[in-house]
Amino acid sequence: MNRRFSRVESGVDLKDYFDRGDIASRENRWNFEVAWEVANKVGGIYTVIRSKAYVSTEEMGEQLCMMGPYKEVCARTEMEEMEFPRGNPLLDAVNSMRSRGYKIHTGRWLVDGNPQLILFDIGSAAWKLDQFKSEMWEKCHIGIPHLDIETNDAIILGFMIAEFLEEFRNFAVTYSQNHDLNPPRIVAHFHEWQAGVGLIVLRTRLVEIATVFTTHATLLGRYLCAGNTDFYNNLDKFAVDEEAGKRQIYHRYCLERGATHLAHVFTTVSEITGFEAEHLLKRKPDIITPNGLNVKKFSAIHEFQNMHAVAKEKINEFVRGHFYGHMDFDLDKTMYFFIAGRYEFGNKGADIFIEALARLNAMLKHERPDTTVVAFLIFPTKTNNFNVDSLRGHAVIKQLRDTINNVQQAVGKRMFDTCLKGHLPNSADLLEKDDLVKIKRCMYAMQRDSMPPVTTHNVADDWNDPVLASIRRCHLFNSVHDRVKMVFHPEFLTSTNPLFGIDYEEFVRGCHLGVFPSYYEPWGYTPAECTVMGIPSVTTNLSGFGCFMQEHISDPKSYGIYIVDRRYIGLEDSIQQLSTFMMEFSRLNRRQRIIQRNRTERLSDLLDWRTLGIYYRQARVKALQAVYPDYVDESAIYGSRSNLVFSRPHSEPPSPTSSRHTTPAPSVHGSDDEDSVDEETELKELGIK
Repeated sequence: MNRRFSRVESGVDLKDYFDRGDIASRENRWNFEVAWEVANKVGGIYTVIRSKAYVSTEEMGEQLCMMGPYKEVCARTEMEEMEFPRGNPLLDAVNSMRSRGYKIHTGRWLVDGNPQLILFDIGSAAWKLDQFKSEMWEKCHIGIPHLDIETNDAIILGFMIAEFLEEFRNFAVTYSQNHDLNPPRIVAHFHEWQAGVGLIVLRTRLVEIATVFTTHATLLGRYLCAGNTDFYNNLDKFAVDEEAGKRQIYHRYCLERGATHLAHVFTTVSEITGFEAEHLLKRKPDIITPNGLNVKKFSAIHEFQNMHAVAKEKINEFVRGHFYGHMDFDLDKTMYFFIAGRYEFGNKGADIFIEALARLNAMLKHERPDTTVVAFLIFPTKTNNFNVDSLRGHAVIKQLRDTINNVQQAVGKRMFDTCLKGHLPNSADLLEKDDLVKIKRCMYAMQRDSMPPVTTHNVADDWNDPVLASIRRCHLFNSVHDRVKMVFHPEFLTSTNPLFGIDYEEFVRGCHLGVFPSYYEPWGYTPAECTVMGIPSVTTNLSGFGCFMQEHISDPKSYGIYIVDRRYIGLEDSIQQLSTFMMEFSRLNRRQRIIQRNRTERLSDLLDWRTLGIYYRQARVKALQAVYPDYVDESAIYGSRSNLVFSRPHSEPPSPTSSRHTTPAPSVHGSDDEDSVDEETELKELGIK
C-alpha cells in the first residue's frame, strides 16, 4: 500500500484559508457536513466533528452547515435554536421540507465556532419508511430487515437529508440566477455508514452535488477484531460477504460499501484504516484525513507542568484514601499509569497491558524496590454501586486530616501564647494528652486486615469480567510486596465523582504515562489527548495515531511516544516490548520526566486542526473538481509545505548527565522539583530561547 496518503498538493496549513467564508461566498461554494453524531454524543466521531467545528467555521463561515438527527436530550443542551435569515436558500429549503410534514430544527451548535445546524426529527418521516426501503431495494438491491431499528433510523435520516440537499440545490440555482452569481457549487461530506445512506440516495437520484465519504472504522473490521481473529495478517483472505452474513450485518455492510464506491472522494482517518478499507470495502482511499484536536497554547512555557503538579496532588488524595492502612510506599516515588476508553478488552489492548504490568511488577521488585506504579484502568461497565471499602477509606482519611488540622490550630495557639510570654516552647507542653488520644483513635481506625481493593465499584457479574479475571490470573492483588498497584474504575471520570472529584482531562494531566496498546484502533484519540497535554503515552503500529507519529517523527520514543509492534511480531514479543517500555520509563528520575513532558508537548502543533484540517479541505476540492470540471480553487496558495517531520531532539537520551557534550553541567541541588523548570540552563538544555 502506498504510504504518505496524507501528502497534499497545496503547500500551506488550513489557517492560511481562515477568512470566515469570504472566498467561498464569492465563489458561491457551500459545504454540508453530515454525521449521526452532530450535536449527538455517542462515541469518538462526536469528538472529531465537535473539535473540527472551529477551524471549519473559520474557513467556511456561513457557507458551512452541519446536519444530523434531532435527539432532544442532547440538543437541549448543545443547540441554540434559531431560523436562517430571509432570502437565504437554506431557509427556503427548510420551509419546503416542513411543508411536506417533516420536522426540522435549525440553529447553531454551542461549541467553538458556533456552526450552523440543521437537525432532522426522524420520527416525523417514519411513515415513509416502507417507501424509502422500496426505493433502496429497486435502485441498489439492498434489503433492510424490519427489526433492525438502528438501520431503519439511518434509512429515514439519509432520505430526509438527500431530499433536503436536492431542494437546497434547486433554490440555490434560482437564487444565483436572480442575483447574477456564479452557479452554486455544493459539496456534502458524510461520516460513517449511518450518514452514508444520504450519499447513496443523492448519487442514485443523480443530484449534481459533490460527495465525500469518510469511514472512521470499517463496520466489518470491528466485528472481525472482536472475534479474536488474526485480523491484519489475513485481510486479503476474508470472504467479506460471507463474514458479514455470518454476523447478520450484511445489509449494513452493503450500505457502507455502497457509500464508499459511490462517493466522488473516499477518505479514511489513517493509513492502517486505509489498508483495511482496501481489502474489506474494496476501494483504496483517495486521501487520508487524520483527526486533530483544538490545541490550547499557554502564554507561559511551563504552565502545563504546573497543571500536572496540581492534578497529580488530587490523584495523590485518591491514592491515600484507596490504599489507607497499606500506605507503605512513598508518593514522591510513585508513578501513575492509565488506560481508558470503550470497554473492548482485546481491541483496546487491556489484555496485554495487564500481562505486561505483571512482568513490570517482577522487574521493579528486583531492580527498583522503592519505586511504585499505580495502574488505573478506566473502562465503563455495568456496576451495582460503589465499593464500601473505597468509600470508607476516603472517610477515614478525611477524619484524620480534620483531626490533624484541629490539633495544628491548638498547638499553634499554645506556641503563640508561650512565645508571647518570652519563653521557648517545649514540645512536651505543646501536644496535650487529649490531642494524642484523638490522633491514636484515627490511626487505629485506619488499620485493616484485608488488602486494598482492586476495583472502586462492585462490578456486575464480576467473576466473568475480563479485566478482573485477567488481574486474578496475574495475581496483582495490591499486596504489600507488589510494586505495581491496580485500580479498576468502571465508569468515566467526572468532577462530581465522589472518589476522584476530577474530570477526565485533569486526571490525564496528573498521570505520568498513558498506555494504549490497542489491537484495533483506526485513529486513537486517547494518546493524542495525552500528547497535546504533554503526557507521554504508549501506542501501537496498528493504531492510526501510532502510524502517523512513526511517519512524522524521526525518533518517537525520544518525544515520549512509545510505539509497540503488534503487527510484525508475536503476542509474547509485544508483551515483552510493552513491559520493557514501561520499565524504561520507571527508571527516569523526576527531572528527566519533566524534560520528556516538554518534548511531548512540542508535538501538539502536529495534532492541531489548524495543521490537519488541510486534508479535509483537499478532499472537498478534489470532489468539487470531479463534479465541476471548470472549478479552480482560487484561494490555493502554491509553495512548499511546512516541514512536519520532527527530528531527533539534541538532548536525547533524556538524561542530563548522559547526553551529548552540548548539554550543560548537571543541575544544582533542588532543581529536580516538578515546578522548577525556569532555570536558564534548563531552558537552554530544552532548546527554548
